[in-house]
Amino acid sequence: MQNSSKIVIVGAGVFGLTTARQLALEGFEKITVLDRHMVPVPDGSSSNISRMVQGKFFPASFVLIGSSATAHGHSWLDKTTAALMKHKLPCSKIDDAQAARRSYPTLSGELASPGSFGYNNKQAGWADASKAVIQLRDECIELGVSFTCARAGTVEPLMYANFCAGWFNFPPHAETRLLKFAIHGWGYTRAPETTDHAPMKDNVSSPPLASRAHPNFVPGDGELRLRRGLREMLPELADRPFEKTALCWYTDTPSGDFIMDYHPDYTNLFVGGAGSGHAFKFLPVLGECMAQDLKKQLPEHLAEKWRFRTEYKDDRGVFLGDGSTGGPVRRELDSQEKARL
Repeated sequence: MQNSSKIVIVGAGVFGLTTARQLALEGFEKITVLDRHMVPVPDGSSSNISRMVQGKFFPASFVLIGSSATAHGHSWLDKTTAALMKHKLPCSKIDDAQAARRSYPTLSGELASPGSFGYNNKQAGWADASKAVIQLRDECIELGVSFTCARAGTVEPLMYANFCAGWFNFPPHAETRLLKFAIHGWGYTRAPETTDHAPMKDNVSSPPLASRAHPNFVPGDGELRLRRGLREMLPELADRPFEKTALCWYTDTPSGDFIMDYHPDYTNLFVGGAGSGHAFKFLPVLGECMAQDLKKQLPEHLAEKWRFRTEYKDDRGVFLGDGSTGGPVRRELDSQEKARL
């Protein structure tokens, strides 16, 4: 590939921006990024006040698993602490709610039922995702990357699956004063409708092609679970109205691996994405990996791990993730819920 090659990047998220920046640093001169909005994209998963950052693909900092947790959940916690200890990273077991309260005195609720346990990893934390992508955007502009946005930057979207059940929260955001919390569970799917574009397959879950300007909608059962978790942690806030709510659209693969590969049917189409809930933490090096693979220079073991897999195309099984997901089984949004997206 020559530095004079024309490169069009669809999507101004973490994958797209880091790739554009890296290619520009390497001397590529004709790079255009397309998106419906200028960065930060209002409904983009990378445009938010917080992202967990930790050393393994397990939720960071503080986790409590209820006494009804399955053996799979206990195994996940054991693997997490074992991985931290193997790499000599500081962490401590939290054996009960009292120990959790000693570590985090601001938590005023009952926290969890008897028999629960967790761990505290002080080398994990959170990052301001919106500020990160804004910084990437500005660096791309300084390097000569072109952005085409609004209607001219709209293309047929990537395919998404939504797996948004463990309750977790971030510290109050210093600038917005917002307390963000969420449910890390099996979530919901949205099958294509007759109004969607014809190539959309009936086994692919995706958001609507265009935003319908209903940013404050979550299904009723989802809101109940949010408030139930809030009542355990910070009960004095449990009945207050939410400032805003949203569904998180995840780009999960069955294996949890990214996709970085040329499309098997289109030799000039390179696919990079499928963050599977843990791409943001790799922001500093993600663009380098994408650029290497684009030039077919990625180490073989990574190229194999992130190849474009066709063996999953007819798989309708349940995505098991890394063991940190739980709660009610995934369900399809009903017609009234879809209309409010």
